[in-house]
Amino acid sequence: MRLAGKKALVTGAGRGIGRGCAVALARAGADLAINDLAEDDDLRGTAAEIAALGRRAVILPGDAFDRAVCEQTAARARDALGRIDVFVSVPAFSRRGAFLDYPADLLDRTLQGTLAAGFVMGQLVARQMVAQGGGGKMIFISSVQAGMVHAGCAAYAAAKAGLNRMAFTVAAELAPHRINVNVIEPGWIDTPAERQVFGDAVIEEQATQLPWGRLGTPADIGHAAVFLASDEADYVTGTTLCVDGGYRFREAGSA
Repeated sequence: MRLAGKKALVTGAGRGIGRGCAVALARAGADLAINDLAEDDDLRGTAAEIAALGRRAVILPGDAFDRAVCEQTAARARDALGRIDVFVSVPAFSRRGAFLDYPADLLDRTLQGTLAAGFVMGQLVARQMVAQGGGGKMIFISSVQAGMVHAGCAAYAAAKAGLNRMAFTVAAELAPHRINVNVIEPGWIDTPAERQVFGDAVIEEQATQLPWGRLGTPADIGHAAVFLASDEADYVTGTTLCVDGGYRFREAGSA
């Protein structure tokens, strides 16, 4: 129970990485406010998993890409839980496409959903953490694509790289308040969205080509989030924790 008594807000918690982080935090002892676009079966399923672990789950549906919704979500999370000790920002938007043909509206949506949404909600939660005192933990879910080159991913890579630099700058500004700010960079994670894009056959085939012999799971990212949210990570701020099973060097070969 490394997070016993802690109160956490996780955005994008309905499925995939967000759900993995929310459930892992609950398993470590935290009570949670969980946000996703709508109160659907996915978000209710996350809440049910948290409740089954004996922890509290407050469902806060709403579009985290919208500033007014972010303001409402942050305030409702604070009111419901009493305080926010841990914040995990997961939402992102990604559509692949060639640079020469990439639509301007998709670029705007990618930057808004992947970079600006994290900035806005992070700012609101950070203000609460400063006001309540006692420090806090802020974790932004980025991607190995922030530092790698994948054709067709210019907009997403730019947004994730921007998210990293934003988080590191915020870490420097919030250090006097003892608020740790860190980034997790997942590699290729087996989520419903990835299976929808690539299909089961491609996922299963590609998994064998990775250095670790499998894709990552949402639980892998959740374990990393628990560490960064715990007292053991008190001296860790403004850095990146890459959780990719060696994805970055999958083309390196063997000696």
